[in-house]
Amino acid sequence: SMTGYSFGFWSFSSYGRSTDNEKKDKIIRRELNEVFSLVSGLYTATDFKQGKKLVANDFSENAEFFQTVFEVGRRFKIMNPDKMRDTYGKLMHLLQDAVNPANCDFEVIIPIKTVHRLLKERNCLPLVERHYREFIIASDVISMDCKDVHFAQEEKKQAKEVLTEIFVRKEKVLTEEQLELCISSINDFHSYVASNSYPVEVMIGHLKNHFSPSAYDEPGKSLEIRCGRGGSCLSHSHSTQYKFVMQSLMLWREIQRQMCELWLLTDADLLDSGNRYRLCNTGQGLNRVQAAPRISSKMRSILGGLQSQLSGWVGLSVVHLGDRDVPNALVFIDKYTQVPRILSPIVRTLERLEDLVQTDERIRNLIDSRFDGLEHSKIYILRDYFRHGFDGSGDDGGSCIDGRLTSSWNWTSKLE
Repeated sequence: SMTGYSFGFWSFSSYGRSTDNEKKDKIIRRELNEVFSLVSGLYTATDFKQGKKLVANDFSENAEFFQTVFEVGRRFKIMNPDKMRDTYGKLMHLLQDAVNPANCDFEVIIPIKTVHRLLKERNCLPLVERHYREFIIASDVISMDCKDVHFAQEEKKQAKEVLTEIFVRKEKVLTEEQLELCISSINDFHSYVASNSYPVEVMIGHLKNHFSPSAYDEPGKSLEIRCGRGGSCLSHSHSTQYKFVMQSLMLWREIQRQMCELWLLTDADLLDSGNRYRLCNTGQGLNRVQAAPRISSKMRSILGGLQSQLSGWVGLSVVHLGDRDVPNALVFIDKYTQVPRILSPIVRTLERLEDLVQTDERIRNLIDSRFDGLEHSKIYILRDYFRHGFDGSGDDGGSCIDGRLTSSWNWTSKLE
């Protein structure tokens, strides 16, 4: 499969290590040709007859094949951020170089396939708007806590039948396979957003339920931090820290809800042939420093929308992009895909504690003697994270938008 080729050649490619040096210009074209040869070889190994035709031509004559392989890899990563964690960076580095006409004789980039693009190509967007409700129902995710699962399933089935009748049989603007692809893709999107947003939603709930926004009724619930104490680089009163944490979590929640769009904008910024990168030493080795105008604009929009809902903003509103702290859009998107990975272990620990107290007498005795009960043990964990996961610590930490995530990352790295 095309996804298999994307995984296959990057798993043993050393593209970034050889091209990212200060004499890279003479190396890039040779490396690109080696990668194209490698992809062609993998395809030939799986389908000799078609592969034989492929290798008989110049690379430029097989542009459509390479475009498809690279598009599949980029799209697969967006919907599966836990996959290709070692190889996606190599892929994007290669494509950054390949979009430069001086390095590659043919176009290697095509737009990522989306539901919107397919519907637009089939000239049925106005029809979709008229039947928006049916699309929402047909692609809805039925949660485990749904009160009537059977009714929800029947409603989805009926909505799908209505869409099939209109789009496939009556208007004939989509095939049945294309309609199924659209519905399944939208369903995947809803599942993706729900799974990424869930740990952030839970942590917001814990902050609201266990801590007061204005004052604390006992020392064990104080969120106050002081610069220089416990590794903190910021000084906040309890109420200020509460707002700082709440605003940060709300921002992360909104970012997770819009991650698919942010991924597409990242792809566009990285692979813009008119937006070249500079190879610079940022203090963490050589990095590809590149402006990210699309991501910057979207982040300003997200941040502005959130700030308009709040009475005041604690900390800086600076979004680092294309500088020493966040060299390019790839670094940005990689940092924010870590949010669920940072918060999920905390959420699972708090949920698991309740089961352990019921089933493990040793754990129950430890919690009762050390933390004065289950509730206080949860507050102990939450208080430590809400204080020192948002204390401006960590390399390039602080109260800016990027620094908040850096602090949480730093807190997580110290867990033993």
